[in-house]
Amino acid sequence: MRMTTSDEDLALAAARGDGAAFSALVERHYDRLFGLCFRLTGSRAEAEDLTQDICAALPAKLATYKSRARVTTWLYRVAVNAAHDRRRRQASHGRAAEGWGDWELARQAADAETHDRLDWLSRAMTRLPEDLRDTLALVLDDMTHAQAGAVLGVSEGTVSWRLSEARKHLKALKEKEGAP
Repeated sequence: MRMTTSDEDLALAAARGDGAAFSALVERHYDRLFGLCFRLTGSRAEAEDLTQDICAALPAKLATYKSRARVTTWLYRVAVNAAHDRRRRQASHGRAAEGWGDWELARQAADAETHDRLDWLSRAMTRLPEDLRDTLALVLDDMTHAQAGAVLGVSEGTVSWRLSEARKHLKALKEKEGAP
């Protein structure tokens, strides 16, 4: 019976909530709708997404359908409007995202550089005398000189002197190795 029912009658029934009418209408026009979406987007994946978006929004949009126009004309208008909306969103997103790719590459390069420096520092610290290494490790762990002194059982001044000595050793190692 649905094959003899006109598109307009199916659309009006679907607008009233008839799921079978909606299903028959989509089944009749899906391939044609997809073809139009493909021509509008130029991409199979984009056309699939756009066609699915249109089909998902179609039940609500059918409420605005008036039988003054053929269903295919109305459906094509819905598809063209959806494609325009998608292009506007993509253009807006593109403008908002402009420069983020460069920023992300710079961030990754900075992270890699920081990682390389920390790797070098970890390796270099193993070559320091134990007292300097322990002091440096505590201060690098965000302890104040006073806190590090309390942990090590030395004065705050000794912690400062040890850090100065550790810096001298690390600088010499860096120059010797040509490290970053």
